[in-house]
Amino acid sequence: MIRLIGIDPGLRFMGWGVVDVEGNRLRHVADGVLATQSGDDVPRRLCDLHEGLMTLIRRYQPSEAAVEETYVNRNGSSTLKLGYARGVALLVPALAGLSVHEYGAMAVKRAVVGTGAATKEQVSMMVRRLLPGAEIKRADASDALAIAICHAHHRASAQHVAMGVRMA
Repeated sequence: MIRLIGIDPGLRFMGWGVVDVEGNRLRHVADGVLATQSGDDVPRRLCDLHEGLMTLIRRYQPSEAAVEETYVNRNGSSTLKLGYARGVALLVPALAGLSVHEYGAMAVKRAVVGTGAATKEQVSMMVRRLLPGAEIKRADASDALAIAICHAHHRASAQHVAMGVRMA
């Protein structure tokens, strides 16, 4: 069994989700959102995200992390701030000794729903279906679980390739 944490970066809300993977079975462990105060300055908010992620990694002790790659917004300032949060999302698991993997939004949607053009609602519905019993309260947490599921699928495929297993 291996434990994965998926992280959906955001400066205001950073989604996270933890799943256990055994073979091709997925089990929901926990999910949630790290929220920062929009009135705080950016360095304080980044510290809050750092502390929150460190606490989650200590509590759930994942073996690997998966982080969503960000896209460029039209608003340069928003893109830059999102990049700061993404930096924290990449740095914290790396500092904890985890291998960190990155996936674009379309790859996550393809892995979970089967099409890169899936809507957020379709992704959320499939996450709930793949992880029975998960009571996801925010879309950011659902997205983070989808990232973890995506990594679980990619990880399994890479293992099959490494072992020389031919897929039908």
